[in-house]
Amino acid sequence: MLGSSLRDLYRTRQGKRKRASSYDTTGGNRDYLKLYPGDKKNIFDIAGSGCITHIWMTMAPLDDAAIETFLHRKVVLRMYWDGEENPSVQAPIGDFFGMGHGITKNYCSTPLAMSPEDGRSLNCFFPMPFGRNARIEVESNADQPIKFYYYVDYEQYAFPIDSELRFHAIWHRELTDGIEDNISNAFFEFGGKNTTGDGNYVMLDAVGKGHYVGCNLNIHNLRMTREWNWYGEGDDMIFIDGEPWPPSLHGTGMEDYFNTAWCPTQEYHSPNHGIILGGGPNWSGKISAYRFHIEDPVMFDTSIKVTIEHGHNNHRSDDYSSTAYWYQTEPHKDHPIILPVDKRLPLPEILPFKPEDLKKCFDY
Repeated sequence: MLGSSLRDLYRTRQGKRKRASSYDTTGGNRDYLKLYPGDKKNIFDIAGSGCITHIWMTMAPLDDAAIETFLHRKVVLRMYWDGEENPSVQAPIGDFFGMGHGITKNYCSTPLAMSPEDGRSLNCFFPMPFGRNARIEVESNADQPIKFYYYVDYEQYAFPIDSELRFHAIWHRELTDGIEDNISNAFFEFGGKNTTGDGNYVMLDAVGKGHYVGCNLNIHNLRMTREWNWYGEGDDMIFIDGEPWPPSLHGTGMEDYFNTAWCPTQEYHSPNHGIILGGGPNWSGKISAYRFHIEDPVMFDTSIKVTIEHGHNNHRSDDYSSTAYWYQTEPHKDHPIILPVDKRLPLPEILPFKPEDLKKCFDY
């Protein structure tokens, strides 16, 4: 199939352009699906060969009240290709579309965007091919009923799809296991050596053949100090096909992997990298960044493990969450059941936390 570049637009294309949407089939204006707490519904279930080219979604309270707090962590997306039982895509809806912490904010990139108003218009342009069928499921763990609006735009083909690779995305959350903060700040931030990669935060651990195409990473800085409190000194390490440390792709710091520099707090978004949420004074609070490998995918033949240190030498204990995106052959490594909703919710903004707050989110 042809690509989507401007240069290819004049070429003859094969297939039919189709759409599944939440439009009111009576001809009225109730153009939404009603989702009640606990509902799990298919919004897309198509047989045959094809490729999803665009997804748009938005949500609102059914009773037109204020939008529910952390709604975008409470609703989960799953996608299944070619009759599989374990989903290839599983993530809270906000995290899938590029931003964690259960919130939305206007930003744009090549494959994902959150558009006005206030980032609540969710868009995805990752191509998602399928050979026999495709199914998208949405599950609501919200407290109140919601209106769920959507488009799923796709191409339908009368011939086999031209690749064995399928789109995947997985969400992960972890309270990273650091060291006791009773040492000098210089050692806490810069001391020791990591010569194995053991204990790194893992964004993706996949088995098969394919290529990794990017991630978003969300960090909540949980360290209370008046000293220098930069959270992002950890290196990215991507291990390909079971290679030992040091891996083929070993970076120099979190901000460097996300194509920024010098402990940034400025918010910025570009086609393939950006900082959507920059944090507060002394790098406190919540941060969201993304990096997409559209022009530089990371190929693997048997496996890939995408990791990053949580602080230099994994010294920091912070709230990490991420969504990784990749294409690979099937079958994929089974994704675990997503955390229950109470374990997905962000921690309070105000520091310090009560011990029971941390236990509630991370005792699983």
